[in-house]
Amino acid sequence: MAQSTSDFLVKRLIDWGVHRVYGYPGDGINGVFGALNRVDGKIKFIQVRHEEMAAFMACAHAKFTGEVGVCMATSGPGAIHLLNGLYDAKLDHQPVVAIVGQSSRLAMGGSYQQEVDLQSLFKDVASEFVQTAMAPGQVRHLVDRAFRIAQAERTVTCIILPNDLQDEEYEEPPHKHSTIHSGVGYTSPRVIPHEDDLRRAADVLNAGKRVAMLIGQGAMHASKEVIDVAELLGAGVAKALLGKAALPDTLPFVTGAIGLLGTKPSWTLMDECDTLLMVGSSFPYPEFLPEEGKARGVQIDIDGRMLSIRYPMEVNLIGDSNETLRALIPMLKLKKDRSWREKIEKEIVDWWKLVEERAMTSADPINPERVFWELSPRLPDRCILAADSGSTAAWYARDLKFRDGMMGSLSGNLATMGPGVPYVIAAKFAFPDRVAIACVGDGAFQMNGMNEMITVAKYWKEWSDPRLIVCVLKNRDLNMVTWEQRIMAGDPKFEASQVMPDFPYADYAKSLGLMGIRIEKPDRIASAWDEALSADRPSILEFHTDPEVPPLPPHITPDEAKKFLKSLMHDPNRGHMLKQSIKEMLDSVKAH
Repeated sequence: MAQSTSDFLVKRLIDWGVHRVYGYPGDGINGVFGALNRVDGKIKFIQVRHEEMAAFMACAHAKFTGEVGVCMATSGPGAIHLLNGLYDAKLDHQPVVAIVGQSSRLAMGGSYQQEVDLQSLFKDVASEFVQTAMAPGQVRHLVDRAFRIAQAERTVTCIILPNDLQDEEYEEPPHKHSTIHSGVGYTSPRVIPHEDDLRRAADVLNAGKRVAMLIGQGAMHASKEVIDVAELLGAGVAKALLGKAALPDTLPFVTGAIGLLGTKPSWTLMDECDTLLMVGSSFPYPEFLPEEGKARGVQIDIDGRMLSIRYPMEVNLIGDSNETLRALIPMLKLKKDRSWREKIEKEIVDWWKLVEERAMTSADPINPERVFWELSPRLPDRCILAADSGSTAAWYARDLKFRDGMMGSLSGNLATMGPGVPYVIAAKFAFPDRVAIACVGDGAFQMNGMNEMITVAKYWKEWSDPRLIVCVLKNRDLNMVTWEQRIMAGDPKFEASQVMPDFPYADYAKSLGLMGIRIEKPDRIASAWDEALSADRPSILEFHTDPEVPPLPPHITPDEAKKFLKSLMHDPNRGHMLKQSIKEMLDSVKAH
């Protein structure tokens, strides 16, 4: 029996190991949806509430599984909606394939309904590969190349399928000139630098007296090697946000996050080191790295384009993090002087005391940092966490102690609002037996997280462990931007842009048949987490938090202090804001 082009495409997806597609239907992609229906569940289609969420879920699938994430949308508006989630994947170097519909070939160029120049629309986000299928025999190599390039380049690719082509009878490309005959399959290569370059790197690292390491998501599968190197060099290890799960926070030499959301030990590590080893990270902020010329540098990255763009490195090594470190380790000498390591470890102990002091500082009504501090010791083994952009990312970065086997992520380089809830939904589909926790602000939740709780309600009974927890910090403020206005611009809070409408999040959860808990007093924080972690269904925890608890950077410059004081003069919440800021500063003094 003849098969349609859509039937062939879906079977080719199965050949590439695809077992889940996130998306939303529409008449521009109906042929493919019909084919999905005909494969009897070999590919499970997950219906989201908005195409942007499908792209976020595809990105999260790639982040948490290492597989290619796949999302699907109709022509015109559906395809347009994918873009933000696809940019999240592109900027965080995740393999995602987008499959979108298009107007029929006969109508293209005729200003037909929903006709958009998708080739131009996707040419940046899918810059490595975006192609429109014009003949059935072309689809085979478009699918093969889209998947192979997505994996090889760790990026987004896109296939555009005109509506009329989808139902056309499929034919294999003929064996003749000007045809392409592609195949399925991709395996990542083993990439190791030349031995001479490894020796140069070892010479730099062996000569250093105060070695600092900075690791990112590229070190996610190199934890043993990172630990071995840190032990040999007596180094402290800081983590970029996307690399939070790469190394347990329980290790005594791990300084935690770096940057605006980072820790004081990470600041000290970078400020006082004489040698920097950066592994698998594109951390963007030079002000949190050593001053140029103060430290010698070695960088390891699989992508040569990312070398020496954040700090001028003396030795640049193109290679896999684990393979390169493994080859480097025999060349490194054990440093007998451990005074640098001991200094860093003492500062880490002091830092965790300060974090606890800050978390336990009273606020009106709840200190948001305490919400995360109370969660941290309760985190289940092998749980998966996601944070949304904003002040929740600061508390996620600083207060949660990741243990070995946990996973976590957020929108790193795009830093978009909205991926927290879709990330944990994708995590539950990929790992239905693991607890997933999203930490989001009320701004992000109102933007799109609320709608995706309907998706949770639709599917949660399929998961072997039903526990998906969404922690919403209800402060009715777009909090991170408010503090950025104050500290970076010297402006008071602009209430017209910053104040969020009220909404009963816990009641909303109950209306969906989920658990909803409203927490308005600090002595209820711990028990609320315990209830959600022992629940028989997904939960929304509505924490009423104080927007005036400052997510202080690890180091405040004189210019930032000047602008903050300037903003105080006219800020509508200056009295309470000043009170909370003074409390934070006093806690810092007490901890030291």
